[in-house]
Amino acid sequence: LTASIFLAIFSSSAMKLAGILIAVLGMGSADATAKLRARRLQQEPDTACGKGFDNLVKGSRDYYRTAAVELWTHPSHTMDNGTFEAEFECWFASMCTTKCGGLPSHADARKGKLSEQCRSVQADWLQIWNAFTEEEVKWFKSNYPAEEVTEEGEEEGVQPSTVHYKQAMQTAKEVNKKELLCLTLFTIDDECVNWPYIRLTK
Repeated sequence: LTASIFLAIFSSSAMKLAGILIAVLGMGSADATAKLRARRLQQEPDTACGKGFDNLVKGSRDYYRTAAVELWTHPSHTMDNGTFEAEFECWFASMCTTKCGGLPSHADARKGKLSEQCRSVQADWLQIWNAFTEEEVKWFKSNYPAEEVTEEGEEEGVQPSTVHYKQAMQTAKEVNKKELLCLTLFTIDDECVNWPYIRLTK
């Protein structure tokens, strides 16, 4: 009798233990998968900001400082160069690191009008965008680090949601689109960059 009771208790305990182990292992598997994905992301080098703003030569960093003052002149945006400093420095560092993808300067053809429009509170971002060449448009869209990532809805009727890789970069672009586009074109036209200050016409 004692042996029978012992076996019954043992069997019941074993079944409970097996159930607990299965649940724990299942949770552990999901957790391990999530950690593995995170580890892979950490191991992939993030080159979105090129070699990094702080690693640029002093002349290039000085150029950005003057550009951040000269191009952020709209009354409602004058403080945004500080608010989104890390994001704009990231994009500038990326441009400098890649030498703007080898794009040629068009300073002689557009610098005068561009200087006027970028400092005007009346001109909007679309006027600056229209100053981009077809090649520059393609390069900007391919290299600005705010790619759209579409996540499919898991349930029927749920609309897919669109998020952005480096969401802060996307926010900076949307809030200061004109200034960002001006910075991009001036950087290209100043040969990405060969001067310690932004070169605007009078």
